Formats: sequence, structure tokens, C-alpha cells
Amino acid sequence: MEIENSVTFDISSTALWPLLANFGAIQAWRPQEGRLTIDRVECSGEGIGMIRHIYNTGMDKAVSERLDYLDPDGKTLILSIVGDPPGGITNYVAIAQLTDLDEGHCQLHYTAYFTTVVGREEKVEKNIRLNWDGMTAGLR
Repeated sequence: MEIENSVTFDISSTALWPLLANFGAIQAWRPQEGRLTIDRVECSGEGIGMIRHIYNTGMDKAVSERLDYLDPDGKTLILSIVGDPPGGITNYVAIAQLTDLDEGHCQLHYTAYFTTVVGREEKVEKNIRLNWDGMTAGLR
């Protein structure tokens, strides 16, 4: 499946990009209240190929995301879930790209490609979109 989302921010992409590009520091900007909160993040490696293990509050295991591509000039990041994916996901790759709309506004376009256990497609899509909502709130 493929799903997309675009969000406009009242800030330039140059100002917002460092938050996304600092792949291991997601806990610094994700909301610490709400349905899905981060207890801690442990990182393995640095740069492209690094893995951030996100331990969410109340969850038994980490969600491990690998940084597959990082382009500062194009403000593009690609990640994939590795290891034991959560909640019925069998494969997951996401592309995040920031573009300037004008001097004080940018847009984050997010595309996810994923497969699921049979019958879990709608629930997984809903959970991915809820996760994106949390990401958007944190970036604001």
C-alpha cells in the first residue's frame, strides 16, 4: 500500500530540516503526551545506515527504524522499519521531503509504502496516520 500526507509549516525548510536530519534525536521534538509517547531512544551507528530503536511508553519492544537516505540539499530523508515490525506491519519504507513554499512557509510531504498481515491494512494505515499526527504536532 501507499499513503501520503502533506503538512504546511509557518517556518522555512532550512529552519525545520535540522530536526528531521538529526535522526537519533526524535525524542527531543516528539510530544510527550498523547496516545503514543516515547520512553527512550537508543541508536546504533551514525549517519546513513544508523538505526534508532524507539521504545514507546507501554510497549513491550522497540520500533527500529533505519536511516536509508539523507539528502541535505534536497531536504529528503528515507527510512525503513527493520527487525520485528509492530502492529501487523510486514514491511515499511517512508520518504519525507521538505520544500519551501515561500520565504516563511514550507511543506513536509510524507509518503509511506508498506505491507501488512492479511486483513490488517486499514488498522495499520490508521495507526500510521496517527503517528504522523504526533510527528506533525511535535514539529510545530
